[in-house]
Amino acid sequence: MESIKFGNLLINFTTEFNWIWDNKGSPNASPVGFWRPVPSADFLTDYFPLGDYAVAGHHNINKKIVMAVVCEATPQTEDDRINGKALMPPDEFERVWDDKGSKAYSDGSIWRPIPPSGYVAMGLVASRGYDKPSRNSVRCVRADLVIASYINELIWNNKRSPAKLDFSAWSISPPGAAAGEVYLSPGTFVGAASYTKPSMHIAAYSLRMQIPLHTAYPPPAPALSGDRQPAPFEKAVVSNISKLAWFTVKDPNLSALEQLRTSPTYRLERLDKYVLVGFGHNKSSLNQSFKWTATRGQNGSSLKTLTHTTGIEIGTEWGFNVWGASGKVSAKLSGGFTHTQTSSEGWTTSTAFEINATVPAHKAVAVYLVQSDYKLLRENGTQVATDISYTDGDNVYWSEYPPARECEVTCKPLPAPGS
Repeated sequence: MESIKFGNLLINFTTEFNWIWDNKGSPNASPVGFWRPVPSADFLTDYFPLGDYAVAGHHNINKKIVMAVVCEATPQTEDDRINGKALMPPDEFERVWDDKGSKAYSDGSIWRPIPPSGYVAMGLVASRGYDKPSRNSVRCVRADLVIASYINELIWNNKRSPAKLDFSAWSISPPGAAAGEVYLSPGTFVGAASYTKPSMHIAAYSLRMQIPLHTAYPPPAPALSGDRQPAPFEKAVVSNISKLAWFTVKDPNLSALEQLRTSPTYRLERLDKYVLVGFGHNKSSLNQSFKWTATRGQNGSSLKTLTHTTGIEIGTEWGFNVWGASGKVSAKLSGGFTHTQTSSEGWTTSTAFEINATVPAHKAVAVYLVQSDYKLLRENGTQVATDISYTDGDNVYWSEYPPARECEVTCKPLPAPGS
């Protein structure tokens, strides 16, 4: 897939791993294996892991797990140049645990990278034997390119092992994403020489990235060309496209690995069209009032279907496990794309309101709202789930004939039932 760029950081994915160490032979111990992501030599030259992968078992994870790897990008902006390199090797390693006394067939140890000032370590690193890993085994990330995260689920501990030291490995979970951003736990782990969940002083981080949004000029509002009632709908125009990475979408027809191979990106398209909600023709010689009822917010219940099928929430953040215990994601679409900059309740409720127009003598007026239809498409153009639709009731458009601006159009909420 094309690498995801955030500042001067490139993010991509690998399904290839090198076995580092496991605890085969350790009596009574729960099985565990530690694997290092291997960037593809053909496609991901100069990419590095952010940490190792811990799995509660002795099975081979190659071609079964996806994990993020990173690369330094050429600076494109002055900020990139001022901020410095996106990636740096660790200054040193601190031993967190070793398996002495475990009676495993081979010796192993776990190390915490010590990052340079202004950088953070994204996960722990395993070593076969008791020597510290190479500084080139992993990269640390500049602090502004990541987000502080939570220590989440237990992956493994050695509670029943005869090893002298206690140890537990834990997954990382990102916080709720800000509008227009994605936070991704890359599949690394944190741990401590104890069986309890590490306290918050043990740092955990997720990668930050933005949801690319392509915005076109909105279609012009319709103009009355006579005193006859116009068509109920204007032609729909694709006004916005949000490009979603594969790991932010649950595809009902594809596994995570199949998504990465066949649809590494998805397009959530917004098509806008003007919908006629009222037309009045004042044929008299006095001002005349017209009144119509319109509905703002979600049209129908298809939003629940979209969320159930794909995991995507409109108007708020969403998140899920991308693969296994690691690789959690949190994402949120921008407020302008979802209309939630002006309305925070429209996606959960539909409300009726009244539009009033005062029309001068011998004049016609047409009143419109914008309806936005959303489609989620795979990279090959096939559609995922059903369309969803939203009517923006916060902006009302009208056109007059003859075109001099003389009408007065106002909106007000309808009284609650029984009031």
